[in-house]
Amino acid sequence: MSDTVNSLSDLQDLTQGAAPAVAATAAAPEAPVSTAPLRQQELDKQGRAYATGRRKDAVARVWVKPGTGKITVNGRDQETYFARPTLRLVINQPFSVTAREGQYDVICTVKGGGLSGQAGAVKHGIAQALTKYEPALRSAVKAEGFLTRDSRTVERKKYGRAKARRSFQFSKR
Repeated sequence: MSDTVNSLSDLQDLTQGAAPAVAATAAAPEAPVSTAPLRQQELDKQGRAYATGRRKDAVARVWVKPGTGKITVNGRDQETYFARPTLRLVINQPFSVTAREGQYDVICTVKGGGLSGQAGAVKHGIAQALTKYEPALRSAVKAEGFLTRDSRTVERKKYGRAKARRSFQFSKR
């Protein structure tokens, strides 16, 4: 019983002796806590952010700059290039998630794949370029999964099969 009392008093002595040292380190000037993002803003000479987006066989080169919200794809407006409203909705997702609708102009060139893959590639490129222009938006865009390339592609055809997995029709005779 006396051992525990001695050890408690020893602990109190230790904490009292260490208190001035702790106070001295707390009083030392600390490095300023910065709220700046860990990444730097990446812009070209024209003040635009560039990124490449990919989906299936489509590759999109995307430039983002401040503007009125105009999106140009291969020299045409997005309404004429992507006629389906669902594809336009896919393209505008990064802006709606970050609440930046109508604040940036987008110029992009897309090659390869079909319209759905191209829309996904443009979305991926816009998300990448948006985070390069405003690094603070990276966490919001990343949480939605827009920075990750969608790696799903068409499965290749195998020999001895009609398609990738479908067998030829069975004939009994």
